[in-house]
Amino acid sequence: MPFALQNPLALVGRILLAILFIKYGFEKVTGFEGTVGYIAAKGLPMPSVLAALAIVVELGGGILLAIGLVANWAALALAGFCFMTAFLFHPFWTLPAAQQYADQINFFKDLALAGALLFAAAFGPGAISVDARRRA
Repeated sequence: MPFALQNPLALVGRILLAILFIKYGFEKVTGFEGTVGYIAAKGLPMPSVLAALAIVVELGGGILLAIGLVANWAALALAGFCFMTAFLFHPFWTLPAAQQYADQINFFKDLALAGALLFAAAFGPGAISVDARRRA
């Protein structure tokens, strides 16, 4: 990969990853009761607290990742979030065979997102970021 493309690609990659979390974090804010109900339906404790934490991680982490501010930590938090949601909300192996496909897709999507976010955490936000400007 030509070095000249590394930083623009890092910026675009960060933004594309962040869009997902910002969108769904915002939807959790505007549909808070539905989010609480979904979490409660999964049998998790303190669904209101977990919904609020999900908003902070998704919306806050997504914004931080997009602008590249403490991007490594934001990416790590979002990776942990994706890993947990894969196992807590998409345990396809517990469903009858005819119902597994959608949850299986979401499970592996969450794992793939976690992998991409770990990559972002490991290699940083690139030169086109708030973090890079603060170091300069």
